[in-house]
Amino acid sequence: MQYIKDFMQNNFQNEIKNAINQFWQTKKNQLAHSTDKSNRGAVVGGKQLDGFIGILKNLALSVGINESCIYTKNNYLPGYFRSSKDWDFIILTPSNKLLVAIELKSQVGSYGNNFNNRTEEALGSAIDFWTAFRKEQFPHQEAPWLGYMMIIGKDEKSTIPVKNYENHFPVREEFQGASYIERYKILCQKLIQERHYTSTALLWTNEEKDFGDVEESISLTFFLHSLYGYLIGHIHEFEH
Repeated sequence: MQYIKDFMQNNFQNEIKNAINQFWQTKKNQLAHSTDKSNRGAVVGGKQLDGFIGILKNLALSVGINESCIYTKNNYLPGYFRSSKDWDFIILTPSNKLLVAIELKSQVGSYGNNFNNRTEEALGSAIDFWTAFRKEQFPHQEAPWLGYMMIIGKDEKSTIPVKNYENHFPVREEFQGASYIERYKILCQKLIQERHYTSTALLWTNEEKDFGDVEESISLTFFLHSLYGYLIGHIHEFEH
């Protein structure tokens, strides 16, 4: 428990810094070996977020979750509108109850082409999951902890106001003058408000490997503390 005490006291800053460094290094390596010059590799490349997966795994282990119950690949969960979805991180109890499911995404560059896709993915995954849950695809268990984490690049294109298209009807007031980072903040806040996810996190980073929270209620620290508390409350399910 000393590890988790230290982990919580430093607000995960060392672990997050290492994960950010791994994110940029992996992205750099992927782009260097890619024949795609459109920057798509910087948006959708896999493995970039493995450092954050490591943070989640270490947090769960520190609470006392059995390593055999933590899954970081091939995490296919059944859906309702589609057969299944591969989540990035899940925890199952020894009795095979779904305790936690988390999706991690990143976007650096190509904001105009990909923001709507990311929004639709986040909503679609949640709606598909909770519909399947209501239809008893996960019988005899309480609702799990569902999380969504987004890493967004902070640069000139992500911090300037984005044009709204109001050909026929006006958009909502909160989108007026909002940059892509601000739009992601709105998305993450509303995903919680509308109960699509238990908690969300939005972290910005730049090419100098600086990073920070966009807003406290959707900070990565708040996200991890929420997950920590939930796991502590369910640790009895892992005790023999």
